[in-house]
Amino acid sequence: MVLSFLKMGFINFRGFKHSLQLASGKFDDPDAPGKITHFQTMATAVSATVGLGNIAGVAIAISMGGAGATFWMIIAGLLGMASKFVECTLGLKYRVINRQGRIFGGPMNYLRYGLEKRNLKGLGKFLAALFALLCIGATFGGGTMFQSNQSYEILAGQFAFLEGYGFWFGVAVALLVGAVILGGIERIGKFTGRVVPLMAAIYVIAAFVVIFVNIENLGPALTAIYDGAFNATALKGGIIGVMVVGFQRAAFSSESGVGSAAIAHSAGKTHHPASEGYVALLEPFIDTVVICTLTALVLIFTGMHEVQGVGGVQLTSDAFASVISWFPYLLSLVVFLFAFSTMISWSYYGMRAWTYLFGKSVKSEVIYKVIFLIFVVIGASVGLGAVLNFSDMLILTMSFPNIIGLYIMSGEVKNDLQEYNRKLKAGELFRRNKEKPVSKAA
Repeated sequence: MVLSFLKMGFINFRGFKHSLQLASGKFDDPDAPGKITHFQTMATAVSATVGLGNIAGVAIAISMGGAGATFWMIIAGLLGMASKFVECTLGLKYRVINRQGRIFGGPMNYLRYGLEKRNLKGLGKFLAALFALLCIGATFGGGTMFQSNQSYEILAGQFAFLEGYGFWFGVAVALLVGAVILGGIERIGKFTGRVVPLMAAIYVIAAFVVIFVNIENLGPALTAIYDGAFNATALKGGIIGVMVVGFQRAAFSSESGVGSAAIAHSAGKTHHPASEGYVALLEPFIDTVVICTLTALVLIFTGMHEVQGVGGVQLTSDAFASVISWFPYLLSLVVFLFAFSTMISWSYYGMRAWTYLFGKSVKSEVIYKVIFLIFVVIGASVGLGAVLNFSDMLILTMSFPNIIGLYIMSGEVKNDLQEYNRKLKAGELFRRNKEKPVSKAA
């Protein structure tokens, strides 16, 4: 992440304004190749990252490292923005659109074909296949079973009538998930484009209410964060909480460096690969810098960061309940939306990894989707234990082949970025009337 941050010339800061312009639709081109808009690609990727890691993972990090761990979460999120830029630019640059208009992209493509351009064909094929295998395993575990299992546990904890009906809960969720994913990436993009802003808004507004009610604690809270940020305990909490818990529960909180988001961004409607990289900058900012930080501030402002022996989700729930007594019920529904949207996005990630290994036919996609939905039911029906720990490890290990590729191809992305910025400044990329762009990025 640090390498990307430096090599891309602090793109996470310099490119923030342009990222917002692209995400807002200012430069959308309806005639560009691809399936979904800039905003929808961002929403799809964010829906896969915003989840239990933002609630439980943050609480664990704060309880381990104290208030100072908040600082390290923010740093991790800011650095992750540059990594997201690199991998999502490559994801779109090396995508393949077949004659039927179906899109195949992501680390599998840029690892294989990008390294092949550098006379590293053998290494590229190996890394691409390894990534695909790990992605499929992570999808069926952390992307599916964990999400359905935890959403059931949390809802059953608040609504007693669900107790003992895990199987039927899983069937109902599988039907809902199936209704979305069977429609392909266009339907996924439309769904996440509506649900992600809603669930994020509910959570953010509630967090600001809690902080405002406890505003007298502003000074002590900021002091605790500042004083604790650089002592050994906070450093331990920041590194373990963000890098380990974040990878386990939200893949470094924003999946930066993991490569999964590049699969979603490869479906973007654009002529310019770097434009998807710019949009992807916003995802770690939203997921980690905003939502994770707000969770941490709620815990600190309410004093819950000093409570011992309480689980992550419960700790966050208690913090909100200290101000909004009924919020645990709403929080459980928000968590369900988090988990549901994560399943939707990871289904697409796993499907593209599956088709890379087992063929790009429609039949192959249907087989994968059926297996995916079966795992949704299994996740809500059984205790998972070690299976979840193993699947979390797969999400972590996905980053290893991906980061090798990012390191090797970072110079290529830097050149693409410089060319894109040159053409953007010269007004050669987008016309004001949103007609087809004059030229394509390299």
